[in-house]
Amino acid sequence: MICRSAALAMLGAGILFAGAAPAAAQQGDVNSPDLVLVNGKVLTLDERSSVTEAIAVRDGKILATGSSAYIRSLAGARTQVLDVSGKTVIPGLIDTHAHFKAAGLADYVVNMSRAKTVAEALEAIKTFVAKKKPGDWIVGGAWHPPSQLAEKRYLTRQEIDRVAPDNPVYLRTVGHFSMANTMALQKAGVDKTTPNPSGGSFERDAAGELTGVLVETAIDRVENAVPPWTEDDEIRQFTLAEGALNSFGITSAVEGATEARDVRTLQKIAASGQATLRTGLMFRPEPPAELTAWEAIMSGNGASSGFGDDWVKFAGIKIFYDGGMTLKTALMRDVYPDSHDDYHGIAQQTPERLMQLVSICNRYGWRVGVHVVGDLGIDQVLDAFEAADKERSIRDRRFVLIHASLIRPEQMERAHKLGVRVDFQNVFMWDKAATVERFLGRPTADRAVPTKTLIEKMGLDSLGAGTDFPVNPINPFLNMYIMVTRKDPNGSVYGPAEAITREQALRLYTSAASRYTFDEARKGTIQPGKLADLAVLSADYMTIPEEQIKDIKADVTLVGGKLVFQR
Repeated sequence: MICRSAALAMLGAGILFAGAAPAAAQQGDVNSPDLVLVNGKVLTLDERSSVTEAIAVRDGKILATGSSAYIRSLAGARTQVLDVSGKTVIPGLIDTHAHFKAAGLADYVVNMSRAKTVAEALEAIKTFVAKKKPGDWIVGGAWHPPSQLAEKRYLTRQEIDRVAPDNPVYLRTVGHFSMANTMALQKAGVDKTTPNPSGGSFERDAAGELTGVLVETAIDRVENAVPPWTEDDEIRQFTLAEGALNSFGITSAVEGATEARDVRTLQKIAASGQATLRTGLMFRPEPPAELTAWEAIMSGNGASSGFGDDWVKFAGIKIFYDGGMTLKTALMRDVYPDSHDDYHGIAQQTPERLMQLVSICNRYGWRVGVHVVGDLGIDQVLDAFEAADKERSIRDRRFVLIHASLIRPEQMERAHKLGVRVDFQNVFMWDKAATVERFLGRPTADRAVPTKTLIEKMGLDSLGAGTDFPVNPINPFLNMYIMVTRKDPNGSVYGPAEAITREQALRLYTSAASRYTFDEARKGTIQPGKLADLAVLSADYMTIPEEQIKDIKADVTLVGGKLVFQR
């Protein structure tokens, strides 16, 4: 529940939010804080990892930190007092890679995340269709059939047709694969004679008939046929999504693949004063066939990375290169273990074209983040970054390897030399580690997301943690638990040598993460002058038993000193 009340008792959480300071502390000073937070265990995450008791906030920024007595002495007649009763307070969390709009789509798409069998998946579609009119598009939310379903496969168009004969159905997954029924394929103008696009395919069975499974670039053909949401729908979706992230203590996020329409929507929400999440945008225009058209997009209206404000800003350009580990499309140096045709994975364009795309972005001042997972793919992306660097230095511009799940130590050194970031998602291995092991072998699963080695080779400041939600759960404390333990839900430990400390995991969500958008002077730690983005936790993150880290919740979330969530 969100509450903006000036006087609020949160007794269930053991927290008291009072309307004004005690009479003895009232100063009536126009320079007094708007809010003081007292009686906490405040993890400032400054350079000394200082721990203090209290925080004063004025005009959306941190005015001072110190003892509860000192901070109370600053309070004036209008100062609100938040007594957190000994609870842990941390900087607002920053997810450096999420497609967070999905958190606001519950009323708009079929929830496929709970399906454990093909029958359950089809039943979810059938139930959703029953609420719609014939001819309405049915769209599915993100899910991962190969690791999620007992049958370890995608749905076929014929199966979907049986539960939705009168509606076009389009089912997104976590990316790289989608599914469509017969009516959706017809509306997209796809039949068994349609040629495969470059970098993708319309999957066919042994008889040459379409199965309804769309691979990589073939997805766009059907995706583009789905009617867009209305403007009011999109505003509501993003508003709900921001609130959902706030409920986890998340106050900032990097939106991982932003369309122009979403840029406009987020800007409108911010301009209306309703935004509760600070957003960095990885703008993702689909690269046109002609490089001159790509150059026209990059030159655009003169904007480039960093354009914007504390609420919405361009973080860079997103380019896709390879696929994923559980999709058997990550571009690998070694042949896939079960390959009989020298299969190494899939690239969505040639290395030469990637170099051209990155070069043009660099020419117009755009920082580039590339989706890349496999080690061969990482080789080729780093080649493109090095070529761009020779044309115009990228060393202080923090180009990004997005995911880089199978990065090797020598690649880390290449990246660090270029000033390149790696933003990874340990939580991917929560429910997918066994699938990675099945497809790529146990040694590869053990070296996936090599967090400790990344810190040793590149330093925390060159790294950040995210979730890639809705591919993976948005819960930051689950993600931190996996960083610290390397465990999956069954208690299996993958790559125990790559486990990191609790403080390192927290910094990957705060002080290190803030550097993605060049905001390390604005947020990420609790220090005077920085934005008052804070989270009060249900348990002491630093001392509770390891197994309980994943169960921590945000009791209170503040953005710019304003209450945006209370449990």
